[in-house]
Amino acid sequence: MHLDDKAADRQSDGQSAPQVFGIDFTSAPRPRKPITVAVGELRAGRLKLLGLETLASFAAFEALLARPGPWVGGFDFPFGLPRELLEHLRWPCQPAAGEGAWARMVRHLEAMPRAQMVAAFRGWCDARPAGAKFAHRATDRLAGSSPSMKWVNPPVAFMLQAGAPRLLAAGVSVPGVHSGDPGRVALEAYPGVLARSVLGRASYKSDTRAGRTPERAQARHRLLDALQAGALLGLAVELPDALAAVCAEDPSGDLLDAVLCAVQAAWACARSDSNYGLPPYIDPVEGWIAGV
Repeated sequence: MHLDDKAADRQSDGQSAPQVFGIDFTSAPRPRKPITVAVGELRAGRLKLLGLETLASFAAFEALLARPGPWVGGFDFPFGLPRELLEHLRWPCQPAAGEGAWARMVRHLEAMPRAQMVAAFRGWCDARPAGAKFAHRATDRLAGSSPSMKWVNPPVAFMLQAGAPRLLAAGVSVPGVHSGDPGRVALEAYPGVLARSVLGRASYKSDTRAGRTPERAQARHRLLDALQAGALLGLAVELPDALAAVCAEDPSGDLLDAVLCAVQAAWACARSDSNYGLPPYIDPVEGWIAGV
């Protein structure tokens, strides 16, 4: 999959390219575990990485969302929940009173105490047999990502509850899901699907000291080599040596995950004339992962 001809023509004509963000998210940003951001630019079929940022608070994340466009961001958290789960729980999943289905679902989640949300999800799981506990979105099944209702290991449901309301409040556009500012485009990303295309199931990151192994360091170097060679989504990444070194030396993998999210955002940005490469129809309460 490569840069489409129309996007290449626009860039060769000298039109300004949108900035590209890749965001590795956390539901509890703090100095020791910040939200990480890769900032780049799509030029002539290549993603040029311009810098890496860390956001230690939600206020800093909200300031990122408010940056003037044009930009396209890939955000590593789920944007929605499985429709069958929402219908079972009788939570909002249809448009009403002039508000779209996604916005209604997001506002409902935002107002719900975390313990109440977890209790509802646990009730769903407890009623189902082993091996089929969780409800899945269509995109999660294809990408191999964690069910968006999962509240442990990893707690992606908390990330959804923390992230999606901020996207809605910022007024960004979420293609196929929610109309907002067309110059600020948010897409769901999932770095794991790109990492597995190079590493299989080999691990490249760990948040624990015991997990900082030479094997994981080697895996990060393999991913960086693949990025620079254009082996991921057919999009070569211009990665300055200093930034590559920082990504290689980060045992948590958060910086590298942000770069992988930026690749997914850039791939989608190159297809902005065809709904950012997304399927023709997306269930708005479920969302879709860019590049899947």
